[in-house]
Amino acid sequence: MEENNAPKKEPYMTFDPPQTPTQETPVEGLRFDFNAGLRVSVPEGKFRVRFIDRDAALTVYDSPASGVMATSTKRYFVNFRLEVYEMPDEEEQKKRKDKDEPLLEEKLVFSHDYNANGKKVLMKFAGAAMGDLLAWFPYAEAFRKKHGCELYAWMDKRYIEILRAGYPDIHFLAPDDKRPDDLYATYYVGLFAPWDDRNLQPTDWRVVGLQAHAAYLLGVEPVETRPKLLPSAEAKKIRPKEPYVCIATQATAQCKYWNNAQGWMDTVAYLKELGYRVLCVDRDRVTVNGIHGNAIPYGAEDFTGNLSLQERVDLISGAEFFVGLASGLSWMAWGADVPVVMIVGFTAPGTEFFTPYRVQQFHTCHSCANDQRNEHVYEDFGACPHHRNTDREFECTRCISPEAVKKAIERLREELFPAPVH
Repeated sequence: MEENNAPKKEPYMTFDPPQTPTQETPVEGLRFDFNAGLRVSVPEGKFRVRFIDRDAALTVYDSPASGVMATSTKRYFVNFRLEVYEMPDEEEQKKRKDKDEPLLEEKLVFSHDYNANGKKVLMKFAGAAMGDLLAWFPYAEAFRKKHGCELYAWMDKRYIEILRAGYPDIHFLAPDDKRPDDLYATYYVGLFAPWDDRNLQPTDWRVVGLQAHAAYLLGVEPVETRPKLLPSAEAKKIRPKEPYVCIATQATAQCKYWNNAQGWMDTVAYLKELGYRVLCVDRDRVTVNGIHGNAIPYGAEDFTGNLSLQERVDLISGAEFFVGLASGLSWMAWGADVPVVMIVGFTAPGTEFFTPYRVQQFHTCHSCANDQRNEHVYEDFGACPHHRNTDREFECTRCISPEAVKKAIERLREELFPAPVH
């Protein structure tokens, strides 16, 4: 038998709450927390447990419980109230009923309204996609401020270096770091397939967009918020002295590329005619995925390679503007407060952050990522859900002309760098 030497695929998210709830109560054996939704461990006895959504004014769980752990189905933030009642003895109730005496009422023995103030809360961010993480992270800070909690953010360690400086009040944890023992709550932030699963996420990102998805999941205002990415003290040492523009042409799926054969070549030539140096800051100079090969555009300066993410922030933050795709480096540029020209076909407007320099055409098939009939398979690099292996494949970006991108650049320059009046 041949051994399978393929690398082991890491899970998108590991759900690993503490084995038992972390918060004690005055009732012996009764414990609760919010580390996998609302959890309450009920001792043996005659108890009734209620979960109430305080914002919706709705009881979502009400059941007798003895020697069990009751858990809410929702794992995202809900402003819960927990109530635990001790139920009267059934025999005593029967006697009272037979004697026509008033029945005993349930006794409230414990209640708790969600309150994370001063408590330790963990947020686990799913996957390795930089764009997703940068879209979601501002809402972790919004949550921290709203609740006054001691927030721990768990993520791929590559991203900690570019976020730590902008968020000094958050504790960052890499996957190998030990989490606190007494966590009050844990929230899992990601796009959980199937995307219509409403127990892990309250909304569908295909409808509300990437940022609002995280905001609704964490119960904060779904207002577009820029991530804070700050240049390092070493930034000036690696930036060119001449005016420059950064571009990024690579992506995690062929449908995200600008699939116009002339597009990048003409755009780079145009930017150089305007007097800019054009730096390609992708990680990879050339990528090959199955039948698909993509390379650095002709004429661009090669700043690809084994740069750290902080070095990329340092480079991009000094650029006049950035030209890229609906991908992680565009989110990085936006987080570094750099104007972004975004070339898009795969997603609908509103999926990413707003830029007035979004370039998208609607004359052909487009926005299939937001089509709720589809669920994107990340391992399928060449996916084109509606027109694969036809002459219409990737027409959403093939039909974005270099001239359309030039017009967006012209508008950006006119609005942000107007010529001086003599």
